[in-house]
Amino acid sequence: MDDSGSNSPPPTMVPSVYRDHPPRRSVSPEGGSSKGRSTPSSPISSGCLPSPRYPGVPAFMLNGGQLAGRYSMLAAQQRFQLEQAPATQSRGNSPPGIGTDVAASDCRLIDYRGAKVAAFSVAGEYLLCLPQAFDLFLKHLVGGLHTVYTKLKRLDITPIVCNVEQVRVLRGLGAIQPGVNRCKLLSCKDFDALYKDCTTAR
Repeated sequence: MDDSGSNSPPPTMVPSVYRDHPPRRSVSPEGGSSKGRSTPSSPISSGCLPSPRYPGVPAFMLNGGQLAGRYSMLAAQQRFQLEQAPATQSRGNSPPGIGTDVAASDCRLIDYRGAKVAAFSVAGEYLLCLPQAFDLFLKHLVGGLHTVYTKLKRLDITPIVCNVEQVRVLRGLGAIQPGVNRCKLLSCKDFDALYKDCTTAR
């Protein structure tokens, strides 16, 4: 007998170099294994883990290609355009007000009907603090501010809504209460018409 053939290892003992896991055999429904049908191992090695799945995020962004950079730049551009949109689009049909860009935060106490009333100088005329003027001149004549607003609507007079800075100034002067967050202004001419309506129409 030739001894050279007995020294070589059996074919089944040769280790698999390119396989991380032994081949899996598919099992037939009858319980036996189908010979010759071995399922190849996964092409992903054990050292590589699949990337996590994020719902709603495209796959090319998770893989980190050039398209991901372009997608991020496009999203940043759209976000910037939304942030720079004018605030007037979201206001809708809000009452007329004074924007923060107008230099109308210079408030002073003026003499009006024998009393000191906080007023802002806008477009060459003084706008009175309506709640303070109501407390000084109309509180004993009408029920409340809701009655004043009803009369103003009937007289076709629209008061001006204060901006945030003007409300802060009026609170500092004590013209409105500390917890008040909104205020309206009225010109001297419009307040004269309101006062006349409150004193004559009983």
